[in-house]
Amino acid sequence: METSAHSFSMLALFLQADWIVKSIMIGLLLASIWCWAIIANRVSTYAKARRDMAAFDRAFASGKPLAELRGDYAGTDASGLSAVFLAAMDEWDKSHAQQAATSGGLQSRLEIALDLAVNEQSAELEKRLGVLATIGSAGPFIGLFGTVWGIMNAFTAIASAENTSLAVVAPGIAEALLATALGLLAAIPAVIAYNKLNADAGKLIGRLEAFADRLVAMLSRQLDAGKA
Repeated sequence: METSAHSFSMLALFLQADWIVKSIMIGLLLASIWCWAIIANRVSTYAKARRDMAAFDRAFASGKPLAELRGDYAGTDASGLSAVFLAAMDEWDKSHAQQAATSGGLQSRLEIALDLAVNEQSAELEKRLGVLATIGSAGPFIGLFGTVWGIMNAFTAIASAENTSLAVVAPGIAEALLATALGLLAAIPAVIAYNKLNADAGKLIGRLEAFADRLVAMLSRQLDAGKA
């Protein structure tokens, strides 16, 4: 008779759980939704970054004068390679305007300006990846806490009912295992996505750093050749 009093659907198990286990389940479900929202955002951001970098690479390799190329991107919402390029050109113009375009000094300032630009773009690319790492590492332990709490409630029910039948134990154990399942539901995609997205971000950041080095070398060569 006890078994028929309990429903073992996910909704019923949630409703039968005590407030602590319910809070854990809700938190893990929200974490899972947040995780997928971050994944969708980062995938979209990285796809756009690749397109923008490819477009800028084509424009940069076309042989167009740097001043003209700068005019094409000035005033736009620059990001990626174009943002790094504009940072270098701003420092180039400021140094010439202040009669400070000596070879060693300008190269040093260009390197600083480009490092700052690359770091800013890198931070934008890596934004929210830490959240995925946190969910991936903490999710199973939070779910385990819910499991332990649910099992403790199950043993309390056994003691209160003075009955060790499966009908008494099963509801609490099922609630506890649901908390574990929700923890894994949040953690598994978070870990997989973090590893993939972190690798993708690393490749994009590598392109930014390589372009910055190439740009410093090009501008330094122009200055030394007196073509600035």
